[in-house]
Amino acid sequence: MTTDPSPDAEEPTLTVDELAARAGVTVRTVRFYGTRGLLPPPVIGPRRVGHYGREHLARLALIEELQHQGMTLAAIERYMQQLPAELSAHDLAIHRAVVASWAPDVVERVTREELRRRAGRALSDDDLERLAAMDVVRRDGDGYRVDLGLLRLGVALLDVPLSQEAILASRKVLIEHSRSAAHELSQLFRGEVAQRDGQDVKSLSAHMEPLVVQALLTTFQRSLKEELREWTSEVGGAS
Repeated sequence: MTTDPSPDAEEPTLTVDELAARAGVTVRTVRFYGTRGLLPPPVIGPRRVGHYGREHLARLALIEELQHQGMTLAAIERYMQQLPAELSAHDLAIHRAVVASWAPDVVERVTREELRRRAGRALSDDDLERLAAMDVVRRDGDGYRVDLGLLRLGVALLDVPLSQEAILASRKVLIEHSRSAAHELSQLFRGEVAQRDGQDVKSLSAHMEPLVVQALLTTFQRSLKEELREWTSEVGGAS
């Protein structure tokens, strides 16, 4: 266990019970993952109490996504071992986004308690209304139909200091531009395989889809960083 966190890291503040509750797993699971090297050790604070932070939450979310993809524990261990040790919670979230992009569209009907468990937190009536507005959940009799591919993202957005209108407008922008990019890329690739047989087309699709998704995520991430850097520079210069 470590007692000296990186000066650039956010100070870990969660106990193992709080981490487990936030991640929607048991304390036993957290400790098991720790013994298998899937989670870094906690920071030991006063009274020898271990404290966890955003990186631990991000790793648990990534592990959960890998499980949803059907990976065995051994495969998950190999995947996690290949990741650079210094990855931040933000970097881990990007990895999870790439993994989640291959998940099939899955909509399940769940009870409110099951929805709370999968969300990893209590959900108020207002939270459910916001998730419904984001098209993440939909009331279905005495239960809910939930888009499992969007649930964690939707729950994370509940804590973002943006109005519901801004979130929905952002969603519209992302959908419109991603569909436009997907259409233009599809037209480009069709031109490349127009004279090839069906097997070549399937092979190109299988190879290009993961590469394109990774390229889009990386390009968008860098573009957004540049936009935010310019924005914060303007704000700082005006103050």
